Amino acid sequence: MKSMEDRNNVTEFVLLGLTENPKMQKIVFAVFFVIYVVSMVGNMLIVVTITSSPALGSPMYFFLAYLSFIDACYSSVNTPKLIVDSLHEKKTILFNGCMTQVFGEHFFGGAEGILLTVMAYDRYVAICKPLHYTTIMNRRVCGLLAGVVWVGGFLHATIQILFIFRLPFCGPNVIDHFMCDLNPLLNLACTDTHTLGLFVAANSGFICLLNFLLLLVSYVVILRSLRSHSSEGRRKALSTCVSHITVVVLFFVPCIFVYMRPAATLSVDKAVAVFYTMITPLLNPLIYTFRNAQMKNAIRKLCSCKAVSGD
Repeated sequence: MKSMEDRNNVTEFVLLGLTENPKMQKIVFAVFFVIYVVSMVGNMLIVVTITSSPALGSPMYFFLAYLSFIDACYSSVNTPKLIVDSLHEKKTILFNGCMTQVFGEHFFGGAEGILLTVMAYDRYVAICKPLHYTTIMNRRVCGLLAGVVWVGGFLHATIQILFIFRLPFCGPNVIDHFMCDLNPLLNLACTDTHTLGLFVAANSGFICLLNFLLLLVSYVVILRSLRSHSSEGRRKALSTCVSHITVVVLFFVPCIFVYMRPAATLSVDKAVAVFYTMITPLLNPLIYTFRNAQMKNAIRKLCSCKAVSGD
């Protein structure tokens, strides 16, 4: 234990945040406070609507509720810290807090990546094998797939944190970012991290790229199969698939950009991180709600019931 303390005398990290300009920090506070509140309300509204509406009992909505819950958790890992830090000139985070942040990012991020793959499989069965859909995607299978989502996210985050936690930090502790993440921490470690950087690229970047390509191929197969459907069936299936593809692109492309390269901090990394940790969880409820008549009707019913009970 003592040797570990000698190799690691950093007890906290200093975050430079999105900007060091005091006026801009006030704008950052206002903008991201609104984004966070809208994101949380939107995602939790979807969770409550689906869980309380018998009409939304299909596997697609079961997984959509999971996606909204994960998005709410994912945006809560970093956004509250960013909002609070924008009110302070010096932004610090304890070593253990930094490790917790990294774990949370990759736990919920990894779980969301797996969940998007599960949702693509659900759409494939629903569109390509409609007669067997209820048999294949029964309650037990949905529960099992949900378990795979959580276990997969946990394993991914655990692997990342085990390697990062053992790195020696013996001097520099300034992170040019608004959050703790793998690449900035690798740059601060006082040891050669080239090999570990390649492992991060493989464990995060390559998996993201492979997942993204598999999802694109699966949606191409689904869209090709729509040619045998009726025009009304094509329209409904296409609307659902477009929503899914949009979310997949918004989630995976920024992740591939950040992790599918050597451990180097680029000036654009902050903007990209804002997009996939805060903007994407904000957009997901809007994408799925605005393109789905059943969701809109269920939300209206839920709101009207609340209004009636309030009266």
